[in-house]
Amino acid sequence: MASFRLPADDLEYAVLRALWDLGHGSVRELHERVGAPAGLVYTTTAKVVDRLRDKGLIERSRAGGAFVYAPRAERDSVERARARQLISRFLGPGPHAAVAALVDAAGDIDPALLDALERAIQSRKGSGHGT
Repeated sequence: MASFRLPADDLEYAVLRALWDLGHGSVRELHERVGAPAGLVYTTTAKVVDRLRDKGLIERSRAGGAFVYAPRAERDSVERARARQLISRFLGPGPHAAVAALVDAAGDIDPALLDALERAIQSRKGSGHGT
């Protein structure tokens, strides 16, 4: 399992998503997909690519005379880690009220989410990861 640090902001995450979608690409391709539409200069996109590489999220190889980047971390692994980080921030040190609010919000959005949440909880308890 590859170790990595999570994207620090929306721009890093957008560049990583673009690379997942492309499979591999140059800084120029990533800039055209993410940086230019956001009004950023090329060097900003290049710096973001370097940061993602430093974090272990992408890797670089040479193709001809240019560098090509590819995802190193799997999308599912990053998404799960981001979700855990978000939930940890949301729950804070006293999680009971936040969990109750989450359940209420899920029920308000779609009552079927409560059934999915209950199944996920039962599955987690059955796998030996509960209490």
